[in-house]
Amino acid sequence: MTHITELGTVAVPVTDQDRAITFYVDVLGFEKRMDVEFAPGQRWVVVAPKGAATTIALVTGNDQVPAGRDTGIRLTTRDAAAEHAELSAQGVDVDAEILNWPGVPPMFSFRDPDANTLYLVQGY
Repeated sequence: MTHITELGTVAVPVTDQDRAITFYVDVLGFEKRMDVEFAPGQRWVVVAPKGAATTIALVTGNDQVPAGRDTGIRLTTRDAAAEHAELSAQGVDVDAEILNWPGVPPMFSFRDPDANTLYLVQGY
């Protein structure tokens, strides 16, 4: 048995780390937790919702890990309809409608500036 204790960081490939920081921090309201150069021209950038334990690393995409993918990341909100309206008003590429399936919390997907898909699910 391992001694793994939590899910720490998931990577989202981006083409422009500065543009991605602007989206995740200024539009989504995340906090930037780290932005350091680890090699010439290479940065380790980490963002997260305020108070969240799990973070997102905004990594430079490449041929093996291109930007513009379904990340599978589900973010949580208290009010999916309000978030959908807010992100739409800010010009974010969101689904036209919120999914409302029986027995499943309301949710929708949206895309960051690199067309990476993320999901926003109403907490229950």
